Parts: sequence; structure tokens; C-alpha cells
Amino acid sequence: MSGKKQLTSAIAHVKVDGVTIRGRDLCKDLIGRVGFTEYFYFLVTGQKASPDQIFFLDAVLVSLAEHGMVPNVQAARMTLAAAPEALQGAVCAGLLGAGSVVLGSAEAAGKVLSAMAAEVKKTGVSPDEIAVRTAQDYVKSGRRLPGFGHPIHKPDDPRAQRLLALADERGTAGIHVALARAMAKAADHAYGKHLVLNVSGAIPAVMLDLNFPAAAMKGIPLLARTAGLIGHLNEEMQNPIGFALGSVAEEAVAYSGEETTGA
Repeated sequence: MSGKKQLTSAIAHVKVDGVTIRGRDLCKDLIGRVGFTEYFYFLVTGQKASPDQIFFLDAVLVSLAEHGMVPNVQAARMTLAAAPEALQGAVCAGLLGAGSVVLGSAEAAGKVLSAMAAEVKKTGVSPDEIAVRTAQDYVKSGRRLPGFGHPIHKPDDPRAQRLLALADERGTAGIHVALARAMAKAADHAYGKHLVLNVSGAIPAVMLDLNFPAAAMKGIPLLARTAGLIGHLNEEMQNPIGFALGSVAEEAVAYSGEETTGA
């Protein structure tokens, strides 16, 4: 194809006698030699993960895989009830609910922390000063502060506290963890009430300090929750509650429109 740039990908090459993954032989170098968490990091970054990177990627995946009968789990179970032959469709239904309010806010929180860290590096101002300025900007604009707030966990999200404590224990806490903690204090002052630093705020803080790519941050909750959804869907096959969840909604939500008149 003369005159056209050759399209390329550096991830995988499938051959008759084997598969190459980022320059490594899948069968000789990877299968049986690396765990899935390490393999995930390798697929995303093309680099061998350090022990701390593996440890914390494992920890954050475990922290997010399961959180009860949340909306995306209900969506997945009701989808499977309606289409029991389509496990993949039910998993997708659950993942499509990962957004700015539930499950997907780690990406947005990571962008905020990355921008704050860049400003600290560029200007030399303290994390506390940057945090105060950022929190005040969010209050003035009326925007939701990503990585903060939780309807159940109060006064703190135990998952977030555990991850930050582990970062301290293993000596990996850096500028992003410092900024997350500074934001927790600044947010309380700016909003005039306590805002919970939730797990989606702690995850990017911990992982950005370990050089996990910010652009792939949302992949962490998606991968983690896939495992949880498959667990729920396997249970749904044995103990169906999907239709019951729909019935509960019918009972809980009253019709508020106009009624038709009888003939």
C-alpha cells in the first residue's frame, strides 16, 4: 500500500506456532510464570511490574470487585433474568453503569490529582495550597468533587483508609497521596461539611504514585467489577432474584401520570 503509513500495534503477534505478547513468548515466558495482575500491568504498560506495583494493583482490584447490590449489579442480574443465554450481555449491562457517580470516578479523580501534581511541580507551591485553591474552585463552580462523598460509608470509607495506610506502610506514598489527603482537609473547609474521601479517590492517589498511567485508570474499576459481576451472575443462575428486583421497583415507584378515563 504505497503512499500510506503502515498501521502498527506493539501488543500482540499471533503466529502459526505461538503468540508473542509485547516481545514475550506467551507460552514460554508468561503462562504459568506470571499472575494475572502482573500480566494486566504488562499488557497496559509494556513494562515488567515491580513488587509494589503488583501488590497495590492487587489491592485496588480487591477493594473494588464487590460492593453489594449496587445499581450496576442490579442491572446485570435483571439483564440475565431477561436473557439467560447471554452472560456477556449481562456483564456488559453492569459495566455500562460505571460512570461519574458510581464506580467510574477514579478516572476523574486521577485527572484532578494529576493536574494538581503538575502544578506543584511547576510552581513549587505546597500541596495544601493547591488543594485549598482546587476545592474552592469546585465549590464556586457547583461541580461535584470526584473521589469524595459516599452514601453509606461515614465518616470515612474504610477501603480508602486501608489503601492509604498500606501506601504509608510500604513507603510508596508520594505527591498524589499527599494531595489526596490535603484535598480531604480542604474539601471539608470549602464545603462547610465533612466529605468522605472514597475508594475512587484513594485508588488514583496510590496508583499514580506508582506510575500507573492516568489514561488507563478507569480500566482498574472495570476489570475489578467484572469479577464481581461474574460472581453475582453465577449466583443468579443458581438463586434467581433478577425478576424480584424488578418487582421491588414496581412496588416502590408510584405512577404519577394522568389516568385514562373508563369507556
